[in-house]
Amino acid sequence: MEGLQRCFVLHRRPYSETSLILDIFSEEHGRVSILAKGARAKRSNLKGALQPFTPLLMKWSGKGSMRTLRHAEPISLAIPLSGLNLYSALYVNEVISRVIRGETGYPDLFLNYLDVLKELAQSTNPEPALRRFELALLQHLGYGIDFLHCAATGDPIDDKMKYLYREQHGFIASLKASNLSFTGEDLRAISNRQFMTSGQLKAAKRFTRIALKPYLGSKPLKSRELFLPLLRKNRR
Repeated sequence: MEGLQRCFVLHRRPYSETSLILDIFSEEHGRVSILAKGARAKRSNLKGALQPFTPLLMKWSGKGSMRTLRHAEPISLAIPLSGLNLYSALYVNEVISRVIRGETGYPDLFLNYLDVLKELAQSTNPEPALRRFELALLQHLGYGIDFLHCAATGDPIDDKMKYLYREQHGFIASLKASNLSFTGEDLRAISNRQFMTSGQLKAAKRFTRIALKPYLGSKPLKSRELFLPLLRKNRR
């Protein structure tokens, strides 16, 4: 490849005595696996730079499933994250690693990733930022659901009516309440990415979990397992 790419490290793990294997998210090439030779050596100038949430300029070479790092430099200091917001950002990294194809560019999603990290760094409640990112991710994956019209009739949704979600079809009017049902008001909030009430925020979380499940598969998310004990502690 040619030129420096804007990137973030999604995940890193030790390799041999002094190297690292990096799973990165780049603006132009999407998710890429890279071997950073000597990155953990005592005299390496990369020792503290190749961390998640640090904006980087990177260059690599090679073919196949594993590339070799040729250059990396931080653009700025790491985005400041702590507590629930740090765990939320780790969740975002894990979801990206699990659902997007390797070596496929997602330049708009990269900007959405920047946005969610900035929101998490400034927010006291990570939930709205997470829901907006998940909805953006679904859109980039080709998940084209119309939240504002009944899939059966094409009529505009009514805020006071209930709608049943049917995978790959959309929402149809229903009198029954279930985990798959949403009010028209909920659907309008999801469509606008604006959650004015806790109920709308919970509905958005319920929908994104349902919609992302086919992409994530049955394997539990490690970040969610780490996140839950801290969430319970904060609720006490």
